Amino acid sequence: MTLALGVDTGGTYTDAVLIRDEAEVIASAKALTTRHDLAEGIAAAVRAVLQASGRDPSQISLASLSTTLATNALVEGQGGRVALIYIGFAAEDLARHGLEEALKGDPVLVMAGGHSHSGEEAAPLDLQALDAFLYDHGTSVSGFAIASLFATRNPAHEQVVAAHIRKVVDRPVTCSHHLSAKLNGPKRAVTAVLNARLIGMIDGLINRAETCLQALGVMAPMMVVRGDGALMRGAEARRRPIETILSGPAASVVGARWLTGCETALVSDIGGTTTDVALIRGGRPAIDPAGATVGGFNTMVEAVAMRTTGLGGDSQVHAVTSGLQGGVTLGPRRVLPIALVAKAAPDVVHGALDRALNVPLLGEYDGMFAKAALAGGVDGLTAREMAVFDRIDADVVPLGRVLRTRLDQSALQKLIARGLVQIASVTPSDAAHLLGRTSEWDGAAAEKALAVMARRRIGSGARLAPDAETLSQMIVDQLTRQTAQALLEAAFAEEAAVFGQTPAELAQHVLMQKGLSKHRGILAFDAGLNVDVVGLGASAACYYPAVGRHLNCKMILPEHAGVANAIGAVVGRLTERRSGTVSVLSEGVYRAHIAKRPQDFTSSEAALAALETALSLEVKAALGGQGVSDVTISPVRDIRTAEVENQVVFVEGTVTVEATARPRVASDAG
Repeated sequence: MTLALGVDTGGTYTDAVLIRDEAEVIASAKALTTRHDLAEGIAAAVRAVLQASGRDPSQISLASLSTTLATNALVEGQGGRVALIYIGFAAEDLARHGLEEALKGDPVLVMAGGHSHSGEEAAPLDLQALDAFLYDHGTSVSGFAIASLFATRNPAHEQVVAAHIRKVVDRPVTCSHHLSAKLNGPKRAVTAVLNARLIGMIDGLINRAETCLQALGVMAPMMVVRGDGALMRGAEARRRPIETILSGPAASVVGARWLTGCETALVSDIGGTTTDVALIRGGRPAIDPAGATVGGFNTMVEAVAMRTTGLGGDSQVHAVTSGLQGGVTLGPRRVLPIALVAKAAPDVVHGALDRALNVPLLGEYDGMFAKAALAGGVDGLTAREMAVFDRIDADVVPLGRVLRTRLDQSALQKLIARGLVQIASVTPSDAAHLLGRTSEWDGAAAEKALAVMARRRIGSGARLAPDAETLSQMIVDQLTRQTAQALLEAAFAEEAAVFGQTPAELAQHVLMQKGLSKHRGILAFDAGLNVDVVGLGASAACYYPAVGRHLNCKMILPEHAGVANAIGAVVGRLTERRSGTVSVLSEGVYRAHIAKRPQDFTSSEAALAALETALSLEVKAALGGQGVSDVTISPVRDIRTAEVENQVVFVEGTVTVEATARPRVASDAG
């Protein structure tokens, strides 16, 4: 018997599962995510799942983690100070593809060197300039990124500069050709800069996670989920942390596939903050061909094609009071559910809600609360921001007591943005409590908060809703509509890609066809999905059956849907992928751009075969030292040709070799 541990750090909860023989979930558990130190939440979740299973931690032979850390760091602009060595490019190229924004004022050296499109040296390296740069900045940065002109055709200059830096300073070095084999130097440089910036953070998390697991008796090797859903060793994640962006969403798609066996389906994962929609195609996550975009940076990282909407169980409910009928909208901001915050401060929450229910006229902030986050990090606050923060201190406080003037509102928003304060307000989670769909927290407080919101007046003078239960149903119905819209938008994007259109062009085409074939007045038509939807997330069972009915599709809600990310973290396969190109150097001369040294051949087939052999050796070597089993090697060729004087002429070929394997784990006869 083998026992594997999967852990996922989400925005609200950290999940852990134990899986036996890659076939059965024997226990799962949740703990609150501890953003100040993710390892604390990891340890709490693992401790809980071990207790639930009754298993000895020494029986665990594999542990794997999907983490939001890299994604959140890029979104929030965090990470170490780095330096870029930009070889063979013009200084003006720094403005392309957001490279200047990625550097954020960090030092950069534009130096002579680089290669031509065919892999020939374009100019000799200026190592004297590099030495001077290292003298000035070598010890003031946490790592280096290196990007050289046409390094994917010949990486020699990146390799020489990396070796030179390592001789002079003890800092991590990222070479752009290690992260992507595609052309586009500035975009590769962005990816390398972001990778260098993340190294210290991911290294720290993996170290802390391993230490926490070992303290609990889990000695298994640590794996980390990549953004494409594959697994990588912890050591590789330390070197290439950029590949862990979108790790959590990718794990959810892998988990959905394992739980359902679906070959083709949309996956909709509702969390506390967002809803993530992705596609399973051919039993695998669909990959974004343009590369993952996170925090406004378009990278060359291969990651799951994911559409994220600011809609979750903890989305703030906004009362629409300006119209004659009224209504609600949800998100995109996440807040604390009233039912949850009432567990921490029942007297404060119930007391304030009782008062709001008995006043003749509601105040602007009745039914809302402020809660201080962890103490510390208040450096740089203005006097007003500090005054607002002091009114909250470490307590849960009715928001009306915090905001005394309009200027306080802007100060509060700054405190929220810095993570020092959280707002508690009505959420879909509160509505689910009142409707009996969940009972995890304080349902009585949720009912009172919904009753307060229902009393708000709309444009006609009537109440927003006659009672709390009616308002709860309005909220759940709105979540259904917004989720259905997110799924339809994802479906439109996929269909548009198939037909080579933009989503807007496809929408116009569909509307015209529907108007012609089902004319029932002025553009009457029905919208639905012709594909199954897998609903994931702890609250999926509360909301998604109605979404399936709304879209006339089969909604699959698998067992263990609430911990699918943690399942996906441990059931994936180790994957190594390498790509290279063959180009035409001159008539009858075909150059295979092999990493060690470009080689020339007299036929395109010989060049392609040599490149495929070299890439196969690379991926085998990358997996060989990782203790693997069930290895599969898959080469794919993409040949570009042209017709010249009625003859088909080879222009360029790309070879991609992928190796997949399962981590080898020790069997346990117990």
